Amino acid sequence: MQNRYSSHLTSISCLECGHQFDYSPGLDVCPACGGSWLDAQYNYAAVANIWQKGLSGRPSSLWRYAELLPVGSQSEIVSMGEGFSPLVRAAKLQQRLNHPAIFIKDERQSPTSSFKDRQAAVAVTDMKQAGVIECVLASTGNAAAAYSAYCARADIKLWVFLTSLVPAAKMREAALYGAEVIKVTGTYDQAKKVAADFAARRGIRLDKGAKAVPGKESMKTVAYEIAEQLAIELGSDAVWQAPDWYIQAVSGGIGPLGVLKGFEELHQMGLIDRVPKIGVVQVSGCSPMVQAFAAGQPKAKPVVPETRITILSTGEPGLSYDLLYQANQKYGGYMISVSDDEAFEAMHQLAKTEGYSVEPATAVAFAGLDKLISGGIIKPNETVVVNCSGHTFPVEKHIMNEENLVDVRLSHSTEAGAPLDGLGSALERLDEQVTTIVVVDDNPTDSRLIRRLLQSQKPYRIFEANSAVEALPVIRERLPDLVVTDLTMPDMDGFTLLEELKADARTANIPVIVVSAKDLTPEDERKLAGQTSSIWLKGAFATKDLVEHVVDVLSGTGAPAETGASAEPAPAPLQSETAAPSARHTIVLVEDNPVDARLISRILQAKLPVNIKEVNAGSDAIDVIRAWRPGIIILDLILPDKTGFQILEELKADKALDAIPVIVVTSKDLSEQEEKVLRANGVFSLWHKGHLDRNRLIAQIESQLEKA
Repeated sequence: MQNRYSSHLTSISCLECGHQFDYSPGLDVCPACGGSWLDAQYNYAAVANIWQKGLSGRPSSLWRYAELLPVGSQSEIVSMGEGFSPLVRAAKLQQRLNHPAIFIKDERQSPTSSFKDRQAAVAVTDMKQAGVIECVLASTGNAAAAYSAYCARADIKLWVFLTSLVPAAKMREAALYGAEVIKVTGTYDQAKKVAADFAARRGIRLDKGAKAVPGKESMKTVAYEIAEQLAIELGSDAVWQAPDWYIQAVSGGIGPLGVLKGFEELHQMGLIDRVPKIGVVQVSGCSPMVQAFAAGQPKAKPVVPETRITILSTGEPGLSYDLLYQANQKYGGYMISVSDDEAFEAMHQLAKTEGYSVEPATAVAFAGLDKLISGGIIKPNETVVVNCSGHTFPVEKHIMNEENLVDVRLSHSTEAGAPLDGLGSALERLDEQVTTIVVVDDNPTDSRLIRRLLQSQKPYRIFEANSAVEALPVIRERLPDLVVTDLTMPDMDGFTLLEELKADARTANIPVIVVSAKDLTPEDERKLAGQTSSIWLKGAFATKDLVEHVVDVLSGTGAPAETGASAEPAPAPLQSETAAPSARHTIVLVEDNPVDARLISRILQAKLPVNIKEVNAGSDAIDVIRAWRPGIIILDLILPDKTGFQILEELKADKALDAIPVIVVTSKDLSEQEEKVLRANGVFSLWHKGHLDRNRLIAQIESQLEKA
């Protein structure tokens, strides 16, 4: 989608320390304090001149407001026509509540039927412009569906972490779009922590929702649309018209925060005469904002959610409440809670009177409206707009195989904010559960046997294909961690399958284990040389040996198979370890986490002609570096036996190694002093695993190797 209107973004402010800085796609932390609550600022005077006469002729989507959105290149916008949803007068609701001016902002008309499509559209556009190809998201439901759809459109792989209380239909909907769905048996706040740790461990982008710039900025467009549409509905002479109240059901707070900012910007530009009062409605089983508001507290204490309406089960609102409370003190407004049963009753009433079928989370807002009007908080002469935030269609169970869902079980305390019990072991299990293997064999009995054999020992996700033709698209879509294949198959044999995999940069580095009944000729052995991790003859190996070898291959240790079968040793390195290869094409990777090491190796080897020597212990690092004399060293800082800082000091002390450029890739949050120490010790580039931009890392390494 292209849009001829350009952004008037001027700077970003950190809401935690006040620091101002320039924005670039993918930026989600303050460079001064590391905070993640960021706010975009624009040239409002210039935009006011453009908008004061209206926006007729522009596209009927949120992108009509491009001047006040943080989007650079208009040619890379990811859109499905989201935004500019209907604003409809609720005539029967007005009659029932005896109130003359109630309007419904019908966000059900969005592409995936919720207001989260706005957030997904802007956030995914930002990711695409930043070169992100893989993302992690924690969600209570609707955001999962929205991000899954938009990431599919943008060719970004998405990992979605949902609590086990989220309806299975929503999980299947996310999986339908191709997302990897991780079901966490715990609270939503725990799911967020697991998602953040998973992203850091694997070096994948973590979407931060309301804290990040794109999330909140996208929600402003609800306010702009209401102001445009309400002026027409009320027959106003003005182009823009603000309501007296804006009502929304709230979980984490991204919706009303963004809408609030939108109205504040319109008021700052002189386009509306007031900022509406914000009505925050929470379900009583998870109402930390309402409890703090009732007590007159500027900060909310976290709670443990106890509600059947899982989409609204954020127990720790954080800075969202602080900002909404400040707005309440400045403009007026109210925070109120309703019970699950009151929400369900409102859902039935809305369907029977206005003909709106909504999910329970949306009905919470209408139950709150009822209370606000009947309690006299909303006055008879005040105009009210209620956000009908969404209704998601159910995906029938038979459409999606349950293999698309990964279940992570956590035991957790009933006390809010308590640390996760067994998080480390749960994450270790998760590493295994998201490990994907494709088994290819034209004999279903054999493929099923291999699958059961492996899954009896490890909770791997295993997909069976009963021909190489069937397997090839599965492998290209799933990009598995391992392929186990037969050689003798109709239409396309295993040799051709290997050739196809090696010819595709995305699949060239996926390890392949051959399990076949074919007696190999010398010509067969020549074809397979260096192309497989091992070869196993059906009926001639111990099942325990095969399982152990698979675990070795997946962990990156790559131990040669020692069996009575025709087992080919793992291919030797490109050059002998005793004679260091060309420094231009060699990288030493010092990383104790085999999952992270394997991920970084695959990222680089998929794009660059490099030979990577992995080192899993700090004590071995200097000896390996000295033997291989690499063109670049990639170094983690947190190692079990020696820190990365110590390794850097040893490199600095050795004149032969001091000149080798070092890149640090770590999950450690660095202080300003630690960063200075790293720079002083030869580190030319710092990367946090949780914010790893793969394309920029590849480009940087390629540039450095060209200088060598």
